Amino acid sequence: MNVAALCYKVPHSLTTGAMASSSRLLMVYQCPGVHQRPHTEKLPKQSLSLSIICWKQRQKSDRSVNEERFSSKKSYRSVKKEVLPQNVDLPPVLPKKKKKPYPIPITEIQRMARADKKLAQMGIEKALEPPKNGILVPELIPVAHEVLNAWEGLIRGLAQLLHVIPVYACSECSEVHVAETGHQIRNCRGSSSNKRQGLHLWVKGSINDVIIPTESYHLYDPFGRRIKHETRFDYDRIPAIVELCIQAGVDIPGYPSRRRTKPIRMIGKKIIDRGGYLEDPTPKPRDSSALLSYDTHGALLRFPPPPPSDLSRVAQETMNAYETVAKGVRKLMTKYSVKACGYCPEVHVGPWGHNAKLCGEFKHQWRDGKHGWQDAIIDELFPPNYVWHVRDPGGPPMRTELKRFYGKAPAVVEVCQQAGAVVPKRYEPMMRLDIVLPDSEEARLVA
Repeated sequence: MNVAALCYKVPHSLTTGAMASSSRLLMVYQCPGVHQRPHTEKLPKQSLSLSIICWKQRQKSDRSVNEERFSSKKSYRSVKKEVLPQNVDLPPVLPKKKKKPYPIPITEIQRMARADKKLAQMGIEKALEPPKNGILVPELIPVAHEVLNAWEGLIRGLAQLLHVIPVYACSECSEVHVAETGHQIRNCRGSSSNKRQGLHLWVKGSINDVIIPTESYHLYDPFGRRIKHETRFDYDRIPAIVELCIQAGVDIPGYPSRRRTKPIRMIGKKIIDRGGYLEDPTPKPRDSSALLSYDTHGALLRFPPPPPSDLSRVAQETMNAYETVAKGVRKLMTKYSVKACGYCPEVHVGPWGHNAKLCGEFKHQWRDGKHGWQDAIIDELFPPNYVWHVRDPGGPPMRTELKRFYGKAPAVVEVCQQAGAVVPKRYEPMMRLDIVLPDSEEARLVA
């Protein structure tokens, strides 16, 4: 009998022959010339279930062949995404003799710069949305208040927990350890580490060893005059998270911020209308208690240790405050500009970085001490400060031989976990809770 040939989209590598699928056998043959009329072929009765396909005819509407060929791969990928990782390595330590990578690819930055330059040459004003035009984002004002309240609770809770949970810091490097005694892992990179064969010199730690203090200049008008090297002492240094919340809509007595009602206008990189320059309000004797609750300085003296019955509750509240700060800061940084130096830990909250010549890192002589500003990430504004996870704080100290079997966690999470808080699941893979610690003799036999 005559059976009209069915034409499907088939890869060019298939010319003649057969291709098997889950439902039927597809016969593939090459058509001579161009399809000028419907082509047929006589098939025996026993081959009525066969279909004739032509590799030259391409019809985008029928994708049954490709769907059948890749159906198994799609199901495998969908199952693979649902599987949670068992162990996760920490981000690699960036070399100090090299600039940090850009959060946005350099090609994308260049593309946006070319687009802005083209609009500027045509005299077209750049379209700016809040808060890029100096106006607050109403939806983020409650988030800023929530972050500031959580930041205050985080400092208060950590100050109480550190009276009970011992924390040690190395006097020669930035290593921090949360346990009854310091570990014996030989990874010190201090000035005299060669004499100690990499062992740390442990001293009693403070809250600044758990939360790395990150400060920024407070600006009355972030879109006003930039801070110069000669005028840097005219501005106060406050915690960077507090400055971000102030610019996002929080009002703190003694630290005013300009609230625009008319947007600024820009052509290219030039501001054509900023509503005029406004001098900072007449400096008054600042109330030292305005930022006292938001500063880690002297926090251990302000808050007493909690009662033993409330230890787990304080630890859980501190953990929740830490998660709230991290989530809120990430949400605020999606809208408000935060700059970080590509060579040193300096951070600036605002659309442009300051001009203070304070950078002393790699090749600062070539830059005359100026910072290499680029977009900041949350780990630069709110550093996690990873420490070794200790399963038994009162047990034997950690050793170098078992280093690869130990996990890590942010210092705040480790302190709260040892005080009785429940660790969020997203930290469990990096803490390596599913790995059984072998003996020192067995560790050498592990592949």
